[in-house]
Formats: sequence, C-alpha cells, structure tokens
Amino acid sequence: MDKYEERLGGFGGFIKRYLPGKVQKLTISAGFMCPNRDGSKGRGGCIYCNNSSFSPAYTMEQRSITEQIEEGKKFFSRKYPKMTYLAYFQSYTSTNAEVDRLKVMYDEALRCDGIKGIVIGTRPDCMPQPLLDHLKSLYSEKFVMIEYGAESCHDKTLQRINRCHTWNDTADAVNRTAEAGLPTGLHLIMGLPGESVKDMLSTINAVNELPVNLIKCHQMQIIRGTRLHEEFTRGTANLIPWELDDYINLCCEITARLRDDIVIDRFVSQSPANLLVAPRWGIKNYEFTHLLLNRLRQKQP
Repeated sequence: MDKYEERLGGFGGFIKRYLPGKVQKLTISAGFMCPNRDGSKGRGGCIYCNNSSFSPAYTMEQRSITEQIEEGKKFFSRKYPKMTYLAYFQSYTSTNAEVDRLKVMYDEALRCDGIKGIVIGTRPDCMPQPLLDHLKSLYSEKFVMIEYGAESCHDKTLQRINRCHTWNDTADAVNRTAEAGLPTGLHLIMGLPGESVKDMLSTINAVNELPVNLIKCHQMQIIRGTRLHEEFTRGTANLIPWELDDYINLCCEITARLRDDIVIDRFVSQSPANLLVAPRWGIKNYEFTHLLLNRLRQKQP
C-alpha cells in the first residue's frame, strides 16, 4: 500500500484505529425529520435532497430499529459471518427529537447483538449539549461517532441551497464534539450552485482549521423530484457541468490540500440510476478511486 492508497483508505481504514476485524455500517431510519422541512428552521428541505437516493431498501418501510439491524446483519453476514457492525443513523436529521427519545433509540441499537457502536448523521445546528454529554458517556463502552452535514463553508451557498444553518454552526458543533472526545466527520458537496473550484478549495482550507477526523465528499448530483432538478431543467441551476476528468483533478487538489491526519472516506456517491439525472459517468465508486489513485501517482513529483 502506497501513501495514496493509505490516504484514500476510507471508513474501513479509519475504523481500524478503534475496532478490530471487519466492521460494517448498517443504515438505520428512525423516522426523523429535518428542521428545514418541519418548519422549525424552514420548509421544503435542501434543494437537492431526495432521501430515497441514499436509503437502503430495508429502511424504507418503517420497522423498529432492532428489526432493521437484524435485516441488515442478514444481508452482510452471508459473505462475512464474523463481521461486527455499527448502527448508522443516517436518514434526514438523526438528532431531531427530544433528547430522552433519542437516548431510547440509540440505546436500543447498542443492545443488539454484534453492534459495537453508533454513527450519527445530523446537522451542525442539531446537537444540544445534553445529548452530546450522553453520547460522551456511551463512548466509554461503545464506539460513537458524529457526522455533520456541513456541505460548504460559504454562508451564501448554504442560504442558496436552503440549509438553514451557517458555517459558524458547523465550527461550534465540531469543536464541542471534539471537546467531548468523540470522533467527528464532515460531509461536503463539491459543485454546489454558484460555487467555483476556488470556493470549494477554500472550504477545504476552512475544514483544516477544525478538529475533524474524517471527511466524505461527493459530486453535486441532480436527483429527480428535487427543486434543483427543476432549476436544472429550466437552465437556472448555475452548476459546474462536471466532466469526470475535471472532477478527478479537483479531487487531486483536495487530497494535496487537506490536512494529513484527516481521513478521506470518499469522493463520489452513486445515486440509483432511476433517480440520477446528472452527472452520469457510468462508473462505480471503486472504479473512480482507481482512476484517482492513478492520477495522484502521475502528479507525484
């Protein structure tokens, strides 16, 4: 393994720092909603969001957390019988509820056989300190990680996409989570409406200033049934029309610029073909990683 393979080791490489053996995240849908959908912050959600584009089939029917975990374990254990698992609360905003209700849900997941911890995906403005204190107490016995959807450091962009939070919210949440001793990840989107490559790289600079352990990026995707799709159809979306080669070059720049201790989970996401409008590159995630590794090695001085 060369330095580039190690740098792009993803979550699998990252989690080895904390847990032995092969570990798989099981995506859980716990019936949460987003505050920019339910009216507490805004309405309509992010302009690019269609939750069906990233939720596994076994989470689409509303089942109990235990039932979803057992279904996910059945799927993965066929190939890896000795695998252990993390319950991944991903859909919508997974801390958007009363703290006592959240404690019950997280505790249910952690009681399931084979579950070594939880990963919680949420917004940076939805991490109350009492919940963070509870998660800190859980971390003494189980793995706990928080992933915040930051998307961009530019407040103008965040307003444009209807995120209904600011970069200061992100910095505050990350700093408090790091102070609690919990591993912290950030989610970023490359190519948001109105952003240039310079804007995207300045977001990476801003991330470097925070106590972040991991980032996951993906290309801006146009998904059917979203407001961004409507804008794209009208020609008003103001997006960079990513060609595969150009996006690979951007990822090389990000890799070079990102602080060395921050793990890169991924650079691309693959939405279902029936929902994805653009860009349609026709390659799988592992194929993209192979192309990126080759380009990084070519650029090596």
